[in-house]
Amino acid sequence: MRHPKGLYLICTVEMWERFSYYGMRALLVLFLTAQLMNGGLGFDDSYASLTYGIFTGLIYFTPLIGGWLSDRYLGQRKAISLGLWFLIAGQLTMAFATTAPILYISLLLQICGNGLFKPSSTVIVGSLYPEGDSRIDSAYTIFYMGINLGSFFSPILTGWLAVNYGFKYGFLASAAGLILGYLNYAILANRYLGEICKQPVRKESNTDDAPSKPLTKDEKQRIWVITILTLFAIAFFAGFEQAGCSMTIFSEKYVNRNVLDFNVPTAWLQSINPLFILLLAPLFSLMWTKLGERGKNPSIPVKMGLGLIMLGIGFILMIGAVFDRGGDIDTISDTNAKASVWFIFFAYMFHTIGELCLSPIGLSMVSRLAPIKLASMLMGVWMASSAVANFLAGYLASYTPTSGYLEIYAGLTLSSIVLGLILIFIKKPLIRMSYGRL
Repeated sequence: MRHPKGLYLICTVEMWERFSYYGMRALLVLFLTAQLMNGGLGFDDSYASLTYGIFTGLIYFTPLIGGWLSDRYLGQRKAISLGLWFLIAGQLTMAFATTAPILYISLLLQICGNGLFKPSSTVIVGSLYPEGDSRIDSAYTIFYMGINLGSFFSPILTGWLAVNYGFKYGFLASAAGLILGYLNYAILANRYLGEICKQPVRKESNTDDAPSKPLTKDEKQRIWVITILTLFAIAFFAGFEQAGCSMTIFSEKYVNRNVLDFNVPTAWLQSINPLFILLLAPLFSLMWTKLGERGKNPSIPVKMGLGLIMLGIGFILMIGAVFDRGGDIDTISDTNAKASVWFIFFAYMFHTIGELCLSPIGLSMVSRLAPIKLASMLMGVWMASSAVANFLAGYLASYTPTSGYLEIYAGLTLSSIVLGLILIFIKKPLIRMSYGRL
């Protein structure tokens, strides 16, 4: 069966929003650590990593608040419009951030905008399908593939602009992507989405009492399943988000990025993940669909457990990169000792496979399990798991100058693989608690 056209509209808007975010994220730590004379703010590595962790943590925490506002007062459609305006203002401010206070204002605007935008767009995707529709896992994988199209091109463009013209022009390119996304949504939303998610749940239920109705036993159990799987997601994203902090700094200082006599900008390495998303997401979407038709589709806990294991394998390659440059603590100040860029390339590949097993599947899981009146808020809870994970990611990365990369990456390897195996082991009780929806 074909997917509704509204799916492709939301994919396009999300693509431009992710174009903006990942274009900015690829530059953020580099911008913070670059010297003032080079257009940066001159932060040290530890403070830059902590700033990154706090910012990205709040980026993923505010959807919890934004989801509640969407459900109760705004409706998802209006929340998307308001969120895009906040994001545009934040990116434009970032382009002219020459001092720390201006930077913090920019980051705050982006945090607020993302809080409104992110849970609402994701909930609309789920609202396009009737309950129990077998296309929903495939739809979220297509959604994930679409948004990564923007994520692939943006670090290449913003990285090139930053290297050749300065960070300012990279951030302006990110703002331009948001403006295109807003125009696309404003023009086509009524045509392809109709009345879907125009009103908050309070108005759609036509009673003020509906949102406060007691949850049933079935709904409470399903919320517990969401909570348990969210805890495992925190472990995954604490490792995965090293891409934007410790792995970026490691790549900038300690990796030989010369390929065919061309020195690859560090920001371009951020495009490896979305490149593999684009290459592999159609295969994963087809695989889940075909397995579902044969009744052999792995349960969501198994898929997410495999995602954690793939993350651990990726960090084994990062350990290899540390040894390839001759060790860790004794050479951490020696930027002349370089590791091969292929360790980074294949680490990102395994991290991407893990992401495809966990992240879009997690979105599908929340859509399946969340009570309708709490759909946006619980989608916000899922995204808030990335908030905690990003705080942890920045905190862990801040210790690499003192503890060394080997210790951090070894710990992430062990914890990811062990937790993945545990999640696969407890799949049966989770399926029972979900009343067969996993």
